[in-house]
Amino acid sequence: MEILRTENLCKTYGKNENAVEAVKNANFSVEKGEFVAVVGSSGSGKSTLMHMLGGVDRPTSGKVFVENEDIYAMNDDRLAIFRRRQVGLIYQFYNLIPVLNVEENITLPCELDGKQVDKALLEELIGTLGLDKVRTHLPNELSGGQQQRVAIGRALITRPAILLADEPTGNLDTRNGNEIMELLKASNRKYKQTIIMITHNLELAKQADRLLVMEDGVVSENANGNE
Repeated sequence: MEILRTENLCKTYGKNENAVEAVKNANFSVEKGEFVAVVGSSGSGKSTLMHMLGGVDRPTSGKVFVENEDIYAMNDDRLAIFRRRQVGLIYQFYNLIPVLNVEENITLPCELDGKQVDKALLEELIGTLGLDKVRTHLPNELSGGQQQRVAIGRALITRPAILLADEPTGNLDTRNGNEIMELLKASNRKYKQTIIMITHNLELAKQADRLLVMEDGVVSENANGNE
């Protein structure tokens, strides 16, 4: 079942001779429960694409449908609610709140939305992510790998329709990066979580179910994972 679809999605920065087409007529769809990697070099438009898929940055033209709803037909208030409830975001630099401990950072999206925390899911996530012994620690007491695990927990606690991961291993060493990839794959299998991962690392991208290649703003299918 299709969960996301783009139609002629474009993003242009600047005007006239200074115009830069960051994303050019992107047309693709993602099935519910699929793990898709978008691979491309720095400056290829990957992050711009992700921000449009997540309702963070409005396109210049074109459409993004999530669960058959055109998200950019929403006003800003509805779009903010959509982002909070339907999209889980994982960034390269974690973006944890320094004065909140592990458990508080994970449950923050629920608090912001005025929703009761699913305690069973919280305990399951903390256990799965290996954060039991550090659940009361602040971010500055954690390793980079642990901080990224907290970010994954925060992204999953609302059971989002789509999990968007922007270079989730980019700030980690090889061992921690591999562990984060295994956790993402586990969440995809265990929770049937739809994941779209942005990366410049082709070897990581090949671990996804499906590979999209982005070059100079153009998205193309690469089913075989070959360069």
